[in-house]
Amino acid sequence: MSSVIASTRFSVLDRSRTREGYDGPEALRDTVRLARELDALGYHRVWVAEHHGVPGVAGSAPTVLAAAVAAATRTIRVGTGGVMLPNHQPLVVAEQFGVLESLFPGRIDMGLGRSVGFTGGVRKALGRDKDDADDFAGQLAELLAFFRGTSATGVRARPSDGLTVPPFVLAMGEGATIAAEAGLPMVIGDLRNREKMLRGIDHYRAAFRPSAWAREAYVVVSGTVAVAGTPEAAQRLLIPEAWSMAYSRTHGMFPPLAPAERVEALTMTAKERDFYESGLRGHIAGTEDQVADELETLIKESGAQEVLVTTSSYDRDGLLDSFRRLARVAGPGAA
Repeated sequence: MSSVIASTRFSVLDRSRTREGYDGPEALRDTVRLARELDALGYHRVWVAEHHGVPGVAGSAPTVLAAAVAAATRTIRVGTGGVMLPNHQPLVVAEQFGVLESLFPGRIDMGLGRSVGFTGGVRKALGRDKDDADDFAGQLAELLAFFRGTSATGVRARPSDGLTVPPFVLAMGEGATIAAEAGLPMVIGDLRNREKMLRGIDHYRAAFRPSAWAREAYVVVSGTVAVAGTPEAAQRLLIPEAWSMAYSRTHGMFPPLAPAERVEALTMTAKERDFYESGLRGHIAGTEDQVADELETLIKESGAQEVLVTTSSYDRDGLLDSFRRLARVAGPGAA
């Protein structure tokens, strides 16, 4: 096993993707079941996501789902990838994570993003607009102040006051600058645009200011990783998500995942085909040996301390097998 891989943590973000024939409640139960398996396999963290009004994603309340995941697991860290801070009041977010940390001490992570609702209708329902994302740095500072008892409001968040819940910034666009200036760990993707990702990491490290939350820069690279017995089987796991993304780009709606064999039988327009084939490229996929080689290159290039795997697929058995194989590749580093 590569010493580079062995010294790297491996974690998973599960977005609770719905699948054709399986509704949202089943997708949420799938997330909890997967978390139990990841816990047994020795992964470092499992995170859940926040999406509102998206037909293909059941994960709309990440702190609620994180509570269910933490209750169903024993040692794996549990968090959010992430809570979209512009959608919420910082006090409420602080309170929610304070409750989680109080119930599951030493196991909770607070991954935070700056996206607002996906559509105008969702933003209206949330009482937000696109401009709310512009004050993410201020919202982040306000949130963290509640854990230190230093909020300018004078309010003491209960039970968060005095607790330490590790914060992470999901870096999209200027997120790397915000993470660096706040002195927080950064999560960055995606693997398909490697040069842009590496530029973001370099900028983050150069601009990083040590803080009470992190003395040194900490980089988590995120993206799709699929491992199977053959390269073809690994690539097949990518098909449902690639088609879902292609469909969303051409129809304006993010659909549930379809079985690979149904996607392969579809007649696509030229535009759909271009998006679909683009969605299959640039990921880390293959046999255990192939994936190990690619991961070693990625980790050396990025200097990342952690890899956050974001793979989704219709085939839950194949997906679980992929995570089992990846755990063998990662070895002790998974923990």
